[in-house]
Amino acid sequence: MLFLLFILVLRLRLRTDEVAELARALGQEGVRGKTGKPIDKGALYKLLNNRTYIGEAVHKGQSFPGEHAAIIDRALWDKVHAIMGESPRKRASNTRVQTPALLKGLIFGPTGAAMSPTHTRKGGRLYRYYVSQAVLKGGPEACPVKRIPAGEIERVVVDQLRILLATPEIIVSTWQAARQQDRSITEGEIRAALLDLDPLWDELFPAEQTRIVGLLVERVDITRQAASIRLRTEGLANLVQDLRTRRPDMRRAA
Repeated sequence: MLFLLFILVLRLRLRTDEVAELARALGQEGVRGKTGKPIDKGALYKLLNNRTYIGEAVHKGQSFPGEHAAIIDRALWDKVHAIMGESPRKRASNTRVQTPALLKGLIFGPTGAAMSPTHTRKGGRLYRYYVSQAVLKGGPEACPVKRIPAGEIERVVVDQLRILLATPEIIVSTWQAARQQDRSITEGEIRAALLDLDPLWDELFPAEQTRIVGLLVERVDITRQAASIRLRTEGLANLVQDLRTRRPDMRRAA
């Protein structure tokens, strides 16, 4: 069981870089630790750092060869800990390359045609763009905005979202929508959840950022001068409910 758990953790982190997802899944399946409590992220990290499993004994913070046999292969242990020891910035960068573009399916140019994500590499660097489908199908004259740097427009959209989520109008409309699901929720709880998203945003994995943008944004319209965002009110309400239950597990693993 322990070996399989290490394998699962290894594979999950390689795919999503998120141990908390495995902890949550194990908890939902009723898996419990030695104390009888459901497995959570803290318990999972404690398990992953228990050097007893690789045949070592720990005394006053130092590990020594133990008298017992290892039950976890050292190569597997090293692979898991290499991933765990990777810096959050590097993990986020690697994950962004593998994650669907933040605005995929949401961004449209002046002609109304969708703008599709694409990328190229030059000198070892990755350059991401959104390219007009009108241009791809009809040539460079088909749209006044041919392509835009992905990172730049994504920052603009996220900055606008941060501003919009703090406005009284959005807070009230989100509260009204959320009350359709939970009559007990207060406007103060809605305000706190939406305002908490701002400092939390930079701590989220790219995959989680993409999921949240998909919940919140109906579409982004681009002109030569500006970008306008149309929000999903029902998505805001769903996000608030999500934040109330999942917020501790949405942060990057330290």
